[in-house]
Amino acid sequence: MWGIFFPAVAHDVSQSNARFVEGVSGPAPIPFVYLGARHMVTGLDHVFFLIGVVFFLKKFRDIVTYVSLFTLGHSLTLIVGVLANVSVSVFLIDALIGLSVVYKAFENLGGFRKLFGGSVDVRAAVFGFGLFHGLGLATKLHALSMDDNGLLLNLISFNIGVEIGQVLVLLLVVWLLNIWRTSPRFETHAWYANIALMMGGFVLIGQHLTGYFMEGAA
Repeated sequence: MWGIFFPAVAHDVSQSNARFVEGVSGPAPIPFVYLGARHMVTGLDHVFFLIGVVFFLKKFRDIVTYVSLFTLGHSLTLIVGVLANVSVSVFLIDALIGLSVVYKAFENLGGFRKLFGGSVDVRAAVFGFGLFHGLGLATKLHALSMDDNGLLLNLISFNIGVEIGQVLVLLLVVWLLNIWRTSPRFETHAWYANIALMMGGFVLIGQHLTGYFMEGAA
């Protein structure tokens, strides 16, 4: 029930997509690329985190570095998690993904520097949260009855689709941010934007923890 109640805020697999995945027997790379791209574009937690990651990045090299680290972490746990039948609480993993949004927005606001006089290695944090993001999706896919025939190819195709969707989202986000930076009030607006991003992360955490406790009480 809770997967339906929170249809698009996290790594959700819709009922129609779930039926398709469970009905596939053998390699189906094109449909899985499409499903992966669609998952990325409609997963708000994933999009929120990426916005936080690239918010203050201006150099193309930096954007590629951080996004590649996130992609590496996401890809590792997505593929290994499904193949190794890793089973964890979907709600707790998704709550951690919400926490990643809060972390990045807080880091963008200079919160760690103000509180502790410094910050953790952002590259390590981005890679680590990428692991959680991939594990969140692997957990959802693990709950489906996926045929072993062509499983690895289908998982790789799905992950390629995720990365295609990620590139499309980033192109739009970076383009809009570059336009926004020309505004003389960008610094002020950026503060409010990251506060809103942080609040969005807290909402995600609250929703998924509520789902976790409701599931336990059922």
